[in-house]
Amino acid sequence: MVKNESRVYVLITPVKDEEALIGETITSVVGQSLLPSQWVIVSDGSTDRTEEIVSKASSRHSWIRLICLPPRKERSFAAVVHATESGVRALTVSDYQYIGLLDSDVRFDPDYFKTMIQRFEENPRLGLGGGMVIDIGLSKRHPPRNLLDVPGATQFYRRRCYEDIGGLIAVPEGGWDALTCVRARMLGYETRLFSDLVVDHLKPRNICNGGILERTCQLGMRDYALGYDPVFEFFKCMSRVFNEYPPVLASAAWLAGYFAAGLTRRKRFIPNDLLRFSQTEQRKRLKQLFRNPGNQLCRDAK
Repeated sequence: MVKNESRVYVLITPVKDEEALIGETITSVVGQSLLPSQWVIVSDGSTDRTEEIVSKASSRHSWIRLICLPPRKERSFAAVVHATESGVRALTVSDYQYIGLLDSDVRFDPDYFKTMIQRFEENPRLGLGGGMVIDIGLSKRHPPRNLLDVPGATQFYRRRCYEDIGGLIAVPEGGWDALTCVRARMLGYETRLFSDLVVDHLKPRNICNGGILERTCQLGMRDYALGYDPVFEFFKCMSRVFNEYPPVLASAAWLAGYFAAGLTRRKRFIPNDLLRFSQTEQRKRLKQLFRNPGNQLCRDAK
């Protein structure tokens, strides 16, 4: 049984030019068996009908609040963090126990948040959790290789955990969500990806960043910016040779992006203590892999 059902969680959603999909996300949230205390949707300078759609929803549901930021010339992974934090600051309620970060192009079952909160109540050490995000058209039958990292599209926090983390880290290459999971674990919280709570992602991720190989190369640059251990990165890419599309080429592009960023000494935004903890976790994963070669190498949430 979820306690204090009417005032238990809040949601923050950054959005930019999502008129085609934001309506489905609104429908999913409005249809929840346990509604949020407040949902702040932050429009990061949208130029389409996104703000109009959200405004109409807020006129029907007083717990939905629209915040409009000035227009930006380009999309930015770091901008997602800035918009999210603007949403947190805009909250006008205080009696909530959980805070969820939600993308504007997802949909999920009516009991999604009620079930999520029940999982938290069953495990007092759980600080950060979320459902498994799957792009439309991809199989839902294959379990994820890593149940520790939660994608930013569905990160759901115990309020104390979110406040202890001390804010999200804005990384131009993206990956703030991976750092948040590492930070939570470093502080002693458990993190958990719930593979049975499926969230439909309504379009391919990072689709605005070029073709598939260009996007994959960018993910390698992101891993470098996040301080991934080079040996771990190599074996991670090798484990994906036939699992990513296009086979072989995707893994090669991913690895090329990582080492290209290293050769150009791309700036890293990760604090030293977090970098050391993250690389220690990755080396432990490698040791587990070598001790039990039958296990697949844990992958990151992206």
